Amino acid sequence: MKFSLIICTFMRPKPLLKLLQSVKEQTLYPNEIIIVDASVNQDTKEMLERNAFENLHYFLISEEDRGLTRQRNYGIARVGKEMDIVCFLDDDTVLDPDYFEQLLKTFEIHPEALGVGGYISNETPWEKVIEHEVVKINEFSYDGWKRKDGSRFILRKKLGLDSDCPPGFSPLFSHGRSVGFLPPSGKIYEVEQVMGGASAFKKSVFDTFKFSTYFEGYGLYEDADFSLRVAKTGKLYVNTAAQLSHFHNPSGRPNKYQYGKMVVRNGYYVWRVKNPNPNFKAKLKWHAITLLLMTIRFTNTFTTNKRKEAFTEALGRKMGWLSLFWNEPKRYDH
Repeated sequence: MKFSLIICTFMRPKPLLKLLQSVKEQTLYPNEIIIVDASVNQDTKEMLERNAFENLHYFLISEEDRGLTRQRNYGIARVGKEMDIVCFLDDDTVLDPDYFEQLLKTFEIHPEALGVGGYISNETPWEKVIEHEVVKINEFSYDGWKRKDGSRFILRKKLGLDSDCPPGFSPLFSHGRSVGFLPPSGKIYEVEQVMGGASAFKKSVFDTFKFSTYFEGYGLYEDADFSLRVAKTGKLYVNTAAQLSHFHNPSGRPNKYQYGKMVVRNGYYVWRVKNPNPNFKAKLKWHAITLLLMTIRFTNTFTTNKRKEAFTEALGRKMGWLSLFWNEPKRYDH
């Protein structure tokens, strides 16, 4: 299978170089690499001129094409016609040497797959569950593995608001557990959501689907929207053997107030993509969890060192939630 790699970047020449160096060490190398750069300076372009990478095509785009979803669509439009698979990576990731080999192998094992996600291995420590072990309330277990659970999930368990779906699937009230809750078992799991920054899709998918321009700029949850729409037409998987590290570079991210608003408004949008006509129980749970998470973030103002960040994000969540009642996000299936 011939495959293309699209990397959308913004003002991150050093992280991008680290990623490309890890691509260079791959057991399978991309047939083309498309860099879509939204930077407002020449630093990334100059870095690439100093460091040569095979099959690389660089595009420094204008303001009208900036924003993660627009950049992805820009890159998709420039993928070679002979390509079979289109891969996406965030510019602050670093790949294990066999990442692409494992990722593409998934399409051979599951030829019906429309898309496959990779597995971020450096964020959460996991342990194998011992036989007959009782998993504690502050732990999450899945498929014979366990990890520490976050305080918000522990509280949701106690209030009967935890997800009733496996990781990577969204319940009818949304607020599910992401693919980050899949264990490092080396197995392939079926999902309906993959992370956009570590994903691959059959090129034919883009004959029907594009990333939605509803998600502007940073594009929070744009990958959930896209993969949920694709999953309604076919199978998606995560291969936990296709591993990479994510380093969450802070540059290019929105301020905490805007981030808080996006968490709520974009989360609402994605919920209605999965469940366009929720019943009363689903509505009640979605709003209850949204208000619970907002409250937790407000209390972080007094319990963390980053008090200003916690307060401004909580305020953004509050204003985002209130805005739903007079300015509900309009849904676009494109």
